Amino acid sequence: MKFLLHSMLFLLCSLMSQAQELSVSGTVVDANNQPIEFATIILMDLDESRVLNGTSTNENGAFSLNNLELNTYVVKIQFIGYQEYKQKIVLTGHLDLKTIQLNDAIESLDEVNITVKKPTLKREADRLIFNIENTALTEGSMLQVLKSTPGVLVIGDEITVKNSNPTVYINDKKVHLSSEDLNQLFEGSSAHAIKSVEVITNPSAKYDAESGVVLNIVMSKNLITGYRGNVSTHYTQAVFPRYNFGTSHFFKNEDISFNINYGYSKEKINRDGDDTVNFLDTSNNLDESWRSITNRNTWIDTHNLNANFDYFINENNTLSLSTNSLYVPYFKYRISNGTTISDANGTFLSHFTADNLSRDDKYNLGFDLDFSHDFTKGKLALNTHFTTYNYERYQRVISEFFDQNNNFQSTSAFNTNANQDTQILAAKIDYSLPISENSNFETGVKFSSIQTESAVNQFDVDTNTGNETIDLQNSDAFDYNEHIYAAYANYSTSTETFNLNVGLRVEQTDLEGISPLSNIMNTQDYLELFPNVSFQYNISDSYSVSANYKRSISRPGYANLNPFRFFLNENYVVTGNPNLVPTFVDYYELKTTLFDGLVTVGAYYQNFDGDISEIPRQNNTTNIIEYTSVNFDKTVEYGFDLELYHDITDNWSSYFVTSFYNREEETNFGNGFVTQTQWSNYSNLTNSFSLLKDKSLNVYFDVIWLGKNLQAFQTVEDRLFSQLAISKTILNKQGTISLSVNDVFNMHNFDVATRYQNQFNTQFIDVDDRYIKLGFRYKFGNTKLQTNERTTDLEERDRLNKSGN
Repeated sequence: MKFLLHSMLFLLCSLMSQAQELSVSGTVVDANNQPIEFATIILMDLDESRVLNGTSTNENGAFSLNNLELNTYVVKIQFIGYQEYKQKIVLTGHLDLKTIQLNDAIESLDEVNITVKKPTLKREADRLIFNIENTALTEGSMLQVLKSTPGVLVIGDEITVKNSNPTVYINDKKVHLSSEDLNQLFEGSSAHAIKSVEVITNPSAKYDAESGVVLNIVMSKNLITGYRGNVSTHYTQAVFPRYNFGTSHFFKNEDISFNINYGYSKEKINRDGDDTVNFLDTSNNLDESWRSITNRNTWIDTHNLNANFDYFINENNTLSLSTNSLYVPYFKYRISNGTTISDANGTFLSHFTADNLSRDDKYNLGFDLDFSHDFTKGKLALNTHFTTYNYERYQRVISEFFDQNNNFQSTSAFNTNANQDTQILAAKIDYSLPISENSNFETGVKFSSIQTESAVNQFDVDTNTGNETIDLQNSDAFDYNEHIYAAYANYSTSTETFNLNVGLRVEQTDLEGISPLSNIMNTQDYLELFPNVSFQYNISDSYSVSANYKRSISRPGYANLNPFRFFLNENYVVTGNPNLVPTFVDYYELKTTLFDGLVTVGAYYQNFDGDISEIPRQNNTTNIIEYTSVNFDKTVEYGFDLELYHDITDNWSSYFVTSFYNREEETNFGNGFVTQTQWSNYSNLTNSFSLLKDKSLNVYFDVIWLGKNLQAFQTVEDRLFSQLAISKTILNKQGTISLSVNDVFNMHNFDVATRYQNQFNTQFIDVDDRYIKLGFRYKFGNTKLQTNERTTDLEERDRLNKSGN
């Protein structure tokens, strides 16, 4: 491994020596050769579909765009009252456009309106890019955007793409949050700063090997000098009301660029359940049936912050500091449970109640420090990341038991104190080298370290005296240390005929988990290779075929490895599994795009070697149901996809995707192998409308059908997800009001059934995500700039600001 790392560093140094300056400069003047200050300079790709870079002229009319890649671009220069200047350039080094004269416009524009756009989709060989900037979706939460992103399914706290949990990035920086924390972050964060969501189904070797699928949320940034900001607020009525407040601020001058997004949410969330566990005798015949009616209420106050500060040291060097942080000062979780016990004939035997009250206090603070240097040819990027996570929970559980005549029998109670302190440190070096106009080489090394200390102490409570006695059997501590060493190389090339991306990543993993009280130790040490390849062949301008392959890994989380037993009540318990090993995933995909991208047809196959899933296991002797994570012996999924995307009119676009897939799961629970298989269907229909003459009224309607499917030996019945979002600009385009409705058809609730060997239980889950949300956002800042010649509205510049990377 050391030899490999040294070799990669030597390669980096060798590549850094080959460099040349890539930049564009010039001076903008009017018909009298007077310099034009604050003219907007933007750099676009060749088909003018995407803004890649931008700046504005200084008091002398001069501008410079630096740190550019070898490519063909379109330069646009704009200023209110002048005709637009546009020029195609082929950039191979430094290009000086000299003096550019703007001609007066034939008609002077008093006002330029922001044109609110429809969501657009762009399909590439390895990803789907969902552009939502200036659409109705930006007036909701980040979670609403993810729910509307094609191929992404959000159910409860879990985000999935093709039945896999994606790795989430924000502006290509990994977010180190649990699924529950991610859900809280996205629910409490406004989407107005999101430019697009990239669903990367075949990430390059540059991404961690755990990134089987990547969701990269691209936030908009200021490209030109000045300040702008906005404030927003939302009121949501579900079972209980919820409140959100957010604000964003952007500033840039010649030396610094700064943006900050802050959100606060106050929520009370309801969830109901109707569970039945059929405990069986030794012949797997029904012995007793336990039916539990459960109500869960969660109170959450959440603060989240996403900020980025760039300092432009000079034309070639940039220093950046960013943070993605979550703070939850108030989290209360209450479970009220009533369980009725009947015999095999349905005769009532007894019942009990259980009240569980938990209070949490946690924070997750992540920081990144980046330095980038642009050589005359190539770019070097250094990144260090630090996350500190702290979690404390106090739990109180009281149960009361009654006989068949509903006479009170006894009371039991216990308290639990749990805590976890985690530190994550990572550092990496990436180097990118344009080999030619159409090809690029990337390489880099990375080191990451995770250290966590956690403990749980459970106390039995005497309900008469209130005295506590520690329960040593259900108290424990756990220390976890993980180190990963990685190196990668990736090559990409593209022509009019084909696109190729091929890479290899190697990762060495060392981990150790120790539970000193129970004397349990888990040590793992393994070196693995992770290749990836994407190939697209363009038969014509209208037709293309592509193939993808990637190998990835899913490591067991330290929360799943610890041996703790965490009781929801005396009969429901969540247990860690120190014997878990990683899952290795091989993903294959073939697809073809027809009719200028209007139709995409594909097929995929993925094999999960040692798939990790949390499953319920009922003990028919102790009448306890235990949720624990296990490795499955076999998990295979394959399917067929059809996508249609079409702009039906200038004001109406529609997207439809349907996927028929089969999932097979197999494992041995100690009584022989269990195999289950299920064909399922996922379908998504989205319609987006831009209404009124100025297109200031936008409507977005999204429905998702998820048919009966198999998840960790549990059969989940049909569901229909639906969302309606409407937005209207007001107050001279400075304000936006919005209305969104979730679960329009009231079909989000679902049934889950487990039936194999001696396991027989069912659940009905009533989720609290049917709501109406009202919102308002107001923006301010340099939408109007003054010179000594004229006063003009520059609202179009705001639109350009939001279009950059």
